Amino acid sequence: MLVAIDFGISNTDLAILDKEKVSFYSASSQSAEINNDTIKDIFKKYNIDISCVEIIGVTGGKSSDVDDYLEDITIVKINEIEAIGLGAKKLYGIDDSSTLVVSAGTGTACVHVQGNNFNHLGGIAVGGGMLEGLGSLLFNNSHGLEINEFAQKGSRAELDLLIGDVVNKIGNLSPDITAVNFGQARHSTADTMENTSAALCNMIGEVIGTVAYLNALLIGSDKVCFIGRTSYLTEIIRGIDQRLELAGIEGKYNDNREYGNVIGVLESIKNKP
Repeated sequence: MLVAIDFGISNTDLAILDKEKVSFYSASSQSAEINNDTIKDIFKKYNIDISCVEIIGVTGGKSSDVDDYLEDITIVKINEIEAIGLGAKKLYGIDDSSTLVVSAGTGTACVHVQGNNFNHLGGIAVGGGMLEGLGSLLFNNSHGLEINEFAQKGSRAELDLLIGDVVNKIGNLSPDITAVNFGQARHSTADTMENTSAALCNMIGEVIGTVAYLNALLIGSDKVCFIGRTSYLTEIIRGIDQRLELAGIEGKYNDNREYGNVIGVLESIKNKP
C-alpha cells in the first residue's frame, strides 16, 4: 500500500494505492503544524493499517517538518512544484510539449511543464481563500460553494462597469468584457448578495485567467490545464475562460483535478525503489 498526503492550507488530501486501486479522501486542514503524529491521526481517521503501508509521500504546507520515517516506513518529501507537474501530467496525459499548469486552490500557482521538467513561473494570492475571506466579511459566509451558488442567481452587470457601458468599441473586445470590477457599485441599488457574489467570483476568475494567459503566451502554450478546487467553481471558471479567450487560449478542466497535487505525490512515490 502506498499513501500520498497533500497538506493544503484549506484541505488535506489523501490518495491510497492498494492493489492497483486508488482511493481519494479529503478533510479540512486543522493546523499549520505538521509532524509524525499528524500522519498517525490521518491513518486513524481513515482506518489505515500502518503494517500494510510500504511508503508515505507528503507535500504542501510544512510537510518538510515531518521525520524521514514513521516507525520503519520511509516518508518521502515531494516538492510541491514537482507534485503539481506530475499530477497534471497524469490527469491530462501531457506529453513533451510546453504546457502551462495552473493550480487554483486557496491561492494560485503557475507551473511550466515540459517533459519531466517543472518550472515555477510564479503565483498570486488570489484564489479560493480570497473568495472565502471576502465572503466572510461581506456576507458572513465563508463557504466557497455556497457563494458560487449565490453568484449563479445574480448578475455581475449590476455592479461591474462593462466595456459596452463606457465606449462603443475597443478593437475586437466584446462589449461584455469588464472595464472596471465593481465600477457601478457606488451608484447601484442592486448590491444584493447574489449580484455581489457574481461580481466577486468574476473578478477572481478574471485575475486568475489573466495571469494564466500571460504565462501561457510566455511559454508558447495554447492551453492551460487546471488543478485545484477553485477550478470547480462555475462562476470563477466563467471569468477565467473569458480572459483566456481573449488570447485564444484553451482552458482544460479534467475530472479529479481537485486531487492534482496528491496524485502527483502518488506518481512520484510509485517510482521510488
